[in-house]
Amino acid sequence: MREKAFFKRSRRTVALALAGGLAAAGGLTACGSSSSSSGSGSSGGVPTVTMMIGGIDKQIYLPYELADRLGYYKKYGVKMKLSTESAGGVGAEDAMASGQVDMAGAWYIHTIDFQLKHKDVISVAQMSGAPGERVLCSKKSGVTSAAGFAGKSIGVTDLGSGTDDLILMLAAHNHLSTSQFHRVAVGDGSTLLAALQKGRVDCAITTQPTVNGVEKAGAGTSVIDLATTAGVNQWMGGAWPSAAVLTLQSWATSHEATVQKVVNALVATMHWINTHSAADIANALPATYVSNGLTTKADYIATLAQDKAQFLPDGIMPANGPATVLETAKIDGTVKGQTVDISKTYTNKYALAANKAEGFPVSSGSGG
Repeated sequence: MREKAFFKRSRRTVALALAGGLAAAGGLTACGSSSSSSGSGSSGGVPTVTMMIGGIDKQIYLPYELADRLGYYKKYGVKMKLSTESAGGVGAEDAMASGQVDMAGAWYIHTIDFQLKHKDVISVAQMSGAPGERVLCSKKSGVTSAAGFAGKSIGVTDLGSGTDDLILMLAAHNHLSTSQFHRVAVGDGSTLLAALQKGRVDCAITTQPTVNGVEKAGAGTSVIDLATTAGVNQWMGGAWPSAAVLTLQSWATSHEATVQKVVNALVATMHWINTHSAADIANALPATYVSNGLTTKADYIATLAQDKAQFLPDGIMPANGPATVLETAKIDGTVKGQTVDISKTYTNKYALAANKAEGFPVSSGSGG
């Protein structure tokens, strides 16, 4: 999705832009436009797949990197090349749709937008059932719910981004039109923190570790929880599937075995997340993801423990999730009277096969 991660990293080049001016470490290079983006690449008979993530160091997107750190891509027979969105660059989902990469670690809602644009994009595995976002507001704003957005400036990652969609949805549920409040693109991390501290915005929507950084700095407190099951049920009326594995249906059809290998690796990762502590997860991730200018490792672990329930244990789409997301798309104006065939936006067949092969239990709340 078009969120800009606080640290813009790739798998081959790590550049840390820490708030407070900490300098960075590297050693890896971006896969950019990979030679295997057609999906035909292989290494010693092992298929090579490229995947761009919408912010690889964010907690909401941790499964993709974690699968690599656990050795699951290799275990299940695929050579995975991960990259991340760069500031001002193409979004992960757009890079996938244009053929720059094979897959995207991005939000499910993009499948609806692509269908309206006559692009057949599908979610082949679902990582989370909640956006992992929180709306933070300064104390002087007086905002305690979305109803309080009236007359206020609300910070989003980018206009037209997934966070922008969420703010529009929250406002619409409270009968507020876009003319009644102001949306401001503030990015996340240090730029979002500065926007709140300087009063440029009254509230802002973001994920961990930025949430923790803002609260520790006293610049804002969480007033709307979109990071937990209870939160999305309260504010959205049900599960809101977010982080997913997106690809073109045509690519999935012509690379069935490869898609299955990728999903096998990620489903195994989701079960690992479900059966391990936040500390175990943090210890398995790169050190720079869990300790940086906005969060300490202890804080990262604490916030992950709080929000870990956003991750689905089996990669299966929640039963009512697509309908809830479609309703969001209607409310925020993405869908304006057009017909959307939800059945063509996702499939559970790969995740079901992965769970069956490993003998993993499947959630009873899964979709078809």
